[in-house]
Amino acid sequence: MAYAYDTNNIFARILRGEIPCNKVTETTHTLAFHDIAPQAPVHVLVIPKGAYVNADHFALEASEAEIVDFTRTIGQICKEMDLCPGDSGQGYRLIANTGEAGVQEVPHLHVHILGGRVLGRMLQKAS
Repeated sequence: MAYAYDTNNIFARILRGEIPCNKVTETTHTLAFHDIAPQAPVHVLVIPKGAYVNADHFALEASEAEIVDFTRTIGQICKEMDLCPGDSGQGYRLIANTGEAGVQEVPHLHVHILGGRVLGRMLQKAS
């Protein structure tokens, strides 16, 4: 499958330094920053620095180093934000919207880490 990456999407522009962000952390392959319209007390976006459209694109084509770095960065952020239920946190939600049916707004893989309060049910049963 061919993935068409838009080099002018907002996250690509943030990665190029054209648009500022409120950075949480940056690694060799990953950038994490606070969402500009938070939906919870903790709302961090985590993006790979590579040009990946969505989660399946990333999983199929990213290098092992990119995948490990991205995944470990998510874990580190959850730990640093005291969200991990195994430590002192109450938990978190990890969301990656993909495609039209998944309501993906930016065509660059991004994961939302949400926490800091009870978030309620993710989806309601379809009638």
